[in-house]
Amino acid sequence: MTQEIYVAEPVKAPLRPRGWALWRLLSLSGAVLVSLAGLRVITGHDMLTDSGTINTTITFAVPIGLAGLGGLWSERAGVINIGLEGMMILGTWFGAYFAWSTDNPWIGLLAGVLAGMAGGLLHAVATVTFAVDHIVSGVAINILMLGAMRYLSILVYSDVPGAGAAQSPMAPSFPVWDLPFVADVLGPVADSGVFLVADLASLVVGVTTHMPALTVVAILMVPLTYLLLWRTTFGLRLRSVGENPDAAESLGVPVYSLKYVAVTVSGGLAGMGGVFLAIVASQIYQEGQTGGRGFIGLAAMIFGNWRPGGVAMGAGLFGYTDALQVRGGGAAVHALLLLLGVTLLAVALWQVRRDRKGLAVFGALVAVLLLAWYFSTDSLPRELATYSPHITTLLVLSLASQRLRPPAGIGKQWRASRS
Repeated sequence: MTQEIYVAEPVKAPLRPRGWALWRLLSLSGAVLVSLAGLRVITGHDMLTDSGTINTTITFAVPIGLAGLGGLWSERAGVINIGLEGMMILGTWFGAYFAWSTDNPWIGLLAGVLAGMAGGLLHAVATVTFAVDHIVSGVAINILMLGAMRYLSILVYSDVPGAGAAQSPMAPSFPVWDLPFVADVLGPVADSGVFLVADLASLVVGVTTHMPALTVVAILMVPLTYLLLWRTTFGLRLRSVGENPDAAESLGVPVYSLKYVAVTVSGGLAGMGGVFLAIVASQIYQEGQTGGRGFIGLAAMIFGNWRPGGVAMGAGLFGYTDALQVRGGGAAVHALLLLLGVTLLAVALWQVRRDRKGLAVFGALVAVLLLAWYFSTDSLPRELATYSPHITTLLVLSLASQRLRPPAGIGKQWRASRS
């Protein structure tokens, strides 16, 4: 009598079609636009999707997105970069100073990026060469740059009219670009109030008018990062360094060099975000103007699951809540309570289908509280609305934590094997 032996074949994960990630990103963006359009019709707050809000959202999202992209470059190579805030501070000071002293914003941009890269290089020397703890090095850079820029301000601006220890003189601005005829053609459509049609028109007008040149450059950093890190041999090697540096070294990948490149580029992107704050957002360097955007950029990177498109969406989310509270105060942000409550109810139902009753009950309870808050009030207190971007950061990270997949070698000290 023979006994048959069955060998189980390995289960293969379904292959996703090419372009699936882009399709998913576009679908999610479309769902968000439809939700906001419906919320606008229900609540009557046209500010939720008008072109001014879209334009302001981009202004607030760009420095956060650049910091998030900087964190992505560094952490994809395995180095945690808490020092993004300090590198942004370098970008604000040097960008404003060189733009003012040369009367050329593009030279200010170059100086701010190079200053940020110098900060990234310092972080790379500490963490890659001397194996300093990544968090300790990053925090030290943040503290050091804040004090160093105040010292430079006292040294340079003490005799300059309108400047001083905490601010620079006015810097020249970047040119502002508009697509011709777009506002004239789509403006009446945006003002019509028709569901989704008016919102799409406002979106197009918002992203094609009154656009500073640096904003366009910053937006292009998102697809450029994707192409370099996911569509080139260089990017594959850099990401392999963040996943498994030992395996990468065994295949001849220059681990140390790629870590240095990644962290230096990370600092340059953060420096560009600082230049944006100093020249585009305010046309002046002011002490403390980064306002924790380096840390919010890290939150956007985590929310985006260490992917460029996700970083852009996270930055857009934080920029949108910031734009609403600046333009509309508590009343505009108050409308989001309804959308958030309904979304959490949908998430709770989805968790029930996945047999996660604990999370479903928690989500439903929070949703009921938010809906009760919405229907019992007319607006949020101004103090609470001001902190809505930070509250959004905490809420989004708590909801997205289950689907995160950081690089396997992130934050680990590594030394080359000795043959």
